[in-house]
Amino acid sequence: MSDSAPAGPKPSSSVKLVLLGEAAVGKSSLVLRFVNNDFQENKEPTIGAAFLTQKCSLPTRTIKFEIWDTAGQERFASLAPMYYRNAQAALVVYDLTKPSSLVKAKHWVAELQRQASPGIVIALVGNKLDLTSSGGADGEPSPAHDDADNGGPGPDAEADDEEAVNPETEEQDNSTSDARKISTREARTYAEEEGLLFFETSAKTGFNVSEVFTAIANAIPETSLKGAKAGGAGAGQTTLGAGRPGEDSRVNLGDRSAAAAKEGCAC
Repeated sequence: MSDSAPAGPKPSSSVKLVLLGEAAVGKSSLVLRFVNNDFQENKEPTIGAAFLTQKCSLPTRTIKFEIWDTAGQERFASLAPMYYRNAQAALVVYDLTKPSSLVKAKHWVAELQRQASPGIVIALVGNKLDLTSSGGADGEPSPAHDDADNGGPGPDAEADDEEAVNPETEEQDNSTSDARKISTREARTYAEEEGLLFFETSAKTGFNVSEVFTAIANAIPETSLKGAKAGGAGAGQTTLGAGRPGEDSRVNLGDRSAAAAKEGCAC
């Protein structure tokens, strides 16, 4: 018998993924880049939530991401649990040029760790890398972080260290026309401590965007994947109305109906 018989279609699994983060950090722009490979310079803020889907092809499996892009405004924060409930993955996004957005991101990580599904894969994503001097590569840590590492502060020094770092970082940024306010080392260290995936991205240029979703797809345990027929709906998946290719659906929080988006691989 010949060993060259064509292989059957790869198994397909549905993955519910939620985006969380402060308003205007670029959550919707990241999704738009991943799904449509597009960027809108003056994209309107998300009101309520948006739902999109996109497939990611792995060597042994196809992952269909069911993406809930939540609004970042504080008035919607209390309703976020209805979106991350039963999610297998989460992108927690912050703005590399805005220190308060990392504080908010840490809040969301803590909430997910307390209330989301056990084993949820969380990626911490620093967006707007295009506004930093590093552009399309990891940014260099600030001098203050180098001094802190050499001094070896203990865990209790974290708050004091952050206060000490910001003025020096700001001075450095002003002198080099670099808008970065959060060093790569600071965020990566936090991500490693919490067991998170970590990326710095630019939705504007597309840098590292598909890599984030590919890493999440690879990190999700097989046991938590929902099986699905090739090209069909996954087990327990709600059937959604058809929409134009690449279209996202704006929905009010609490409204589970949405239009399906383009399904192609952006990985």
